[in-house]
Amino acid sequence: MDRRAFLTSLAAAPALALAPRRAAAALPKAKITRVRIHRPPDLNPLFNQSNMIVTVETDIGITGIGEGGAKDTLEQVAGTLIGKNPFQTERIWQEAYIAWFYPPGREKTHALGALDLALWDIKGKALGVPVHELLGGVARDYCECYATSSVRPAGLPANAPLGVKERARATMEAGFRAYRMGAGDVPVGATFDTRSVIRRIEQDARDARDGVGPDGNWCIDLHQRFDMNDALRACKVMEPFDPLFVEDPVRDEHALMDLPKLRQMTSVPLTHGEEWGLRWDFNRLVEAHDVDYIRATLPNVGGITEMMKVAAMCETHAVGIIPHFTGPIATAALVHCLSTFSGPVLLEYAFGGKTFDYLPEWADFRMGKFYPNDRPGLGITLDPKPLTVIGEVTEPGRRNVFKRPDGSLTHW
Repeated sequence: MDRRAFLTSLAAAPALALAPRRAAAALPKAKITRVRIHRPPDLNPLFNQSNMIVTVETDIGITGIGEGGAKDTLEQVAGTLIGKNPFQTERIWQEAYIAWFYPPGREKTHALGALDLALWDIKGKALGVPVHELLGGVARDYCECYATSSVRPAGLPANAPLGVKERARATMEAGFRAYRMGAGDVPVGATFDTRSVIRRIEQDARDARDGVGPDGNWCIDLHQRFDMNDALRACKVMEPFDPLFVEDPVRDEHALMDLPKLRQMTSVPLTHGEEWGLRWDFNRLVEAHDVDYIRATLPNVGGITEMMKVAAMCETHAVGIIPHFTGPIATAALVHCLSTFSGPVLLEYAFGGKTFDYLPEWADFRMGKFYPNDRPGLGITLDPKPLTVIGEVTEPGRRNVFKRPDGSLTHW
């Protein structure tokens, strides 16, 4: 190359660098054409633990998979999706939230969350990447779990009785981060005397500590069974045995009033909120550091779109996330979300080794831990044969929203 040609190439280089380039992973143009609602063979009738399956279909041949909600709430929210660009998850979420005259309650938020999971699944599949990559990439190697379903030592007969100490030890040996127990559980329908059960809780706490050992962890769910005075008594008797956390110590209706008081009167870590929905249910407690962890989960908070805002709020205030379990698809989505969160995380494992005929792939679980994977989208493989289609939406629903001058949405 002669000197003139060399100088010419140098002059052209900055211009080439500034020339716009088309993104290699550009999203295609797409529209949502149909939402279907499927009942699984093992339907959970509790709405806040719903494992109803939803599929969101597009005109580019990509179908997203979500989980949660009930037939009527899913059908109403699904009307917001029809005809929309599936990749505009924030815009769709905002319209679905405000389009039905007043803010949704927890039941409809659950349905919105189920459909939001499916939209993120579509986006990941369209780009050929797992959802956690869209959320910033993983910040941990795995998500530790605590066991809700009982772990039994290998080789022990199924009918052999086990005490708290033996269960706690078996849970640690199975690779879980913590053993979890209830608070003086009795058979459903039996009498539960909150005052007299405190001494039993104290003994169970002692046995749990012995079982997990000095470096192990145990936790307890008070299930909102206690009024403030008995919740305080229960927390005080557990203090010497160092629980990892005490869950739902007071009634949810009183949480905003009672938890700040309880936080000042006991040293045990507190967590609350398996019945919470949107971030406005609990943001005051997080901002005031009145809880050490929150129990908000997917799809209950409104899906991945809302969960990441919750995570940012928790990160700001150094509050951990211990999400309540729902179904297997929502659990897989939690792994994507919380593997990107920098704060403390502990997932509830309540499947007891169960598999699902309609989910050949859903999450990667080994030795008490959920591992992120590199499968596109949520990493879910759905076999529809065991499912029953119980609803279908193909027409747009009510769209009573106004737009600001810049195109953003506001209430009508």
